[in-house]
Amino acid sequence: MMVVVSYDINTESKSGQRRLRHVAKICLDYGQRVQNSVFECKVNSMQLELMKERLLDEIDDSQDSLYFFNLGKNYKNRIKSYGIKEVINLESPVIF
Repeated sequence: MMVVVSYDINTESKSGQRRLRHVAKICLDYGQRVQNSVFECKVNSMQLELMKERLLDEIDDSQDSLYFFNLGKNYKNRIKSYGIKEVINLESPVIF
């Protein structure tokens, strides 16, 4: 399934800057960056639960926000992009 992960981390403190780096690294373990705080992740249900657990352990829910958009298995018909960006190969496997 395809999941889009989006986050907003409060970086006013050093701990916020650390959380931002850690959240981005976790997201890179499961997918690829499409914008600064947006990742496309092709995962199975077990990988999705593990990714959610890791991310939720990292954020401070009183200062940060984290969103998961599940596009399902039929994601190719749901993703449309416009403008200048790198071509993303959604068929390539995610390597851990």
